[in-house]
Amino acid sequence: MRSGKKIAILGATGSIGQNCLHVAEKLSGEFNVTALTTNKNISLLIDQVKRFRPHMAAVTGVIPTEQQQQSFKQLGTRLFFGQDSLVEIVREADYELLINSVVGAAGFVPTLTALEAGKNIALANKETLVVGGELIIQAARKHGRTILPIDSEHSAIFQCLIGEDHNTIEEIILTASGGPFRTWSKEQLFSVTVEQALNHPNWSMGNKITIDSATMMNKGLEVIEAKWLFHVPVNKIRVVIHPQSIIHSMVAFYDGSVKAQLGEPDMRVPIQLAMTYPQRKPSEFPRIDFGTLKSLTFEEPDPNKFRALALAYQAAETGGTAPAVMNAANETAVRLFLEEKISFIRIAECIEETLDKIKIVSHPGLEDLLQADKQARAHVMQFIGD
Repeated sequence: MRSGKKIAILGATGSIGQNCLHVAEKLSGEFNVTALTTNKNISLLIDQVKRFRPHMAAVTGVIPTEQQQQSFKQLGTRLFFGQDSLVEIVREADYELLINSVVGAAGFVPTLTALEAGKNIALANKETLVVGGELIIQAARKHGRTILPIDSEHSAIFQCLIGEDHNTIEEIILTASGGPFRTWSKEQLFSVTVEQALNHPNWSMGNKITIDSATMMNKGLEVIEAKWLFHVPVNKIRVVIHPQSIIHSMVAFYDGSVKAQLGEPDMRVPIQLAMTYPQRKPSEFPRIDFGTLKSLTFEEPDPNKFRALALAYQAAETGGTAPAVMNAANETAVRLFLEEKISFIRIAECIEETLDKIKIVSHPGLEDLLQADKQARAHVMQFIGD
């Protein structure tokens, strides 16, 4: 019988998932990996299964070949595959902590399912709270479960609030790198290529989140996520551009004090904290060298240039199904941009058009949210077709 905290990782072959497994290896004996999933990277998943020997694995985006299915069987790992496999593995696997690092709205229902099964969540999937934050928080409260943030910004806020009375929060300040187009003019954005948009200055991430960073939609998603995680109104959440990515976020309190969490831009730090909380464990991750750190600078984001950020604030204020509509439109538009079917500047246009046309439900249930997601994706395809 393997010892350690039992963890299941959704999106194990992505950058966050791989870093989670790196932490599990470094903290040998602290974790027992019981379930791993991938979208399409089956070869890497098989390698991970060989290393960690989970009881279960899932492939969501493609059907594994007979040979691949046999590989899992020989390793003693039960394999799920297909669109419903994430929810199946969340229901069937034996784990104490679900690490959700899948990309997009696909992470919402598995998170809700895990909370309803009485499991704690380490959350790197922003869209879970964007799509259905009210339902997620209700489920966490009902079942007495904890949602631990993995995003560097929300981990920073979480750390700044340890021991603090949330009623004393004056403002949450989310820092943003500004992405690759921070110094570009709006006119220059009309000619952005996929290669340029994927060239992030500070972080190594998957394609979708990297494009979201370039449009600053990523920060918009984080605003909505922070609203639910920390129970603050949207008008108390501000975004500032901090190109060095050393301060990961800040909290201002009503006595004038500001607390900040600093560190090198290395996702393994917030990942490890989420995995080991309430303890901190030693690590060999890079430290800030204050002798060579020349400056920390800040600037306001340009809402005209980064229209997606303004649209996220709009959706957050509207509430109901608006964030789900916005998120689905964004996911669809980003995919079309990566496929070079639309220009970079049209991503925000697709989102705005969809928010204008899709009817918003004020107090949605699960089916309302899933229907809003479906309608928004279809509307973007129709809009682009026109």
